[in-house]
Amino acid sequence: MTKSAVVRIGYMPLTDSLPLLAAEAWGFFADERVPVALQCESSWATLRDRLTVGQIDAAPLLAPMVLSTTLGLAGLQVPLMTAYGLGRNGNAITVSTALFSELRDNAINDRPLACAYALADCVQRRGSKRLVFGVVFPFSSHAYLLRYWLAAAGIDIDHDIKLVVLPPAQMAEHLRLGHIDGFCSGEPWNSWALMSGAGKVLLSGHQVWQNAPEKVLGVSVRWAEQHPEQHAGLVRALFRAGERLAQAPLAALNLLTEQHIMAVPHECLALPFQGQVPLGLAQRAVSTEHFHQFGGHDANFPWQSQARWLLAQMHLSQQLPERLPEALIASCWRPDCYREFLHDLSDAPLADAKVEGAHGLSVEVASMRGLMNVLPDGFIDAACYPSVLNP
Repeated sequence: MTKSAVVRIGYMPLTDSLPLLAAEAWGFFADERVPVALQCESSWATLRDRLTVGQIDAAPLLAPMVLSTTLGLAGLQVPLMTAYGLGRNGNAITVSTALFSELRDNAINDRPLACAYALADCVQRRGSKRLVFGVVFPFSSHAYLLRYWLAAAGIDIDHDIKLVVLPPAQMAEHLRLGHIDGFCSGEPWNSWALMSGAGKVLLSGHQVWQNAPEKVLGVSVRWAEQHPEQHAGLVRALFRAGERLAQAPLAALNLLTEQHIMAVPHECLALPFQGQVPLGLAQRAVSTEHFHQFGGHDANFPWQSQARWLLAQMHLSQQLPERLPEALIASCWRPDCYREFLHDLSDAPLADAKVEGAHGLSVEVASMRGLMNVLPDGFIDAACYPSVLNP
């Protein structure tokens, strides 16, 4: 393949596909001399399968999918890698209006942990009749953040809750029809459940793990080795789009509606960017940082310690028979490529990993250009997860 050959990129119709759509619309792919063909898909499984068989060359993937596909869990085993995260946050947990009322009557306060304990009381009262929660994919930050929040209150999700996998765009309707009691999904489907009256947004993913990784640019290891210039061009174009979106995301939302990519009103897409999504039992609006962080600081840096946390959650979720070697993470998460591809556009941390959960506020770390700020990474239970990659 020459550098001018078209790179086929699949994606899901979600708000956090904005960097991809913007990079094409604003000419950043063209600037890097990497023509692209964007293909919208209907499910994460389809997107993964098309990537593994070579029908597409790259895709914004759920971060854990890079690991699960490399391991061959629930599908073909094809080594994947990522050198770039499309952003942080973007998920939320939404419940039905009936369950919301029950939680509000039983919670001792409005904090996310108190909501989880109130849910534990609901589970106990129901006995054998389990609550049903939807997630978008078994190997997703949505599933692991939901599990982590519930486990903080002593809820055994494999015993006390029934998890079902549903397409993101169907979550609000299943909630309205009573098929599920709640879900964890990306935007705009939490905002749409709120606007349509199907449910209430209970908490953001940011309240479970601050600035958790969400979508990453996934490619096969084979494709990356064969097409290093195209790979670098994709990362550079997406980075430029993310930096611009971080400054003015509202101006780009028309990219999601003008091609009928998102079948929701523009006002729904805008809610999280305007700080108008009410959370908690008191339904107070929260700042925009709870949702999409497309650029700035280390928002796009692929910390290997984040991959290690995701792999640990896969193990706790009984998706892995045993713990796996750290070499797997080093082959899938490539901060070295991030530094190489963006050396003239961005600073980057010198370390490949950090202690996840140790930073409740933004802190400075050693970087290629001296020092740089990294985003907070605190967990709801104040736990810390030391990295063994860079002790």
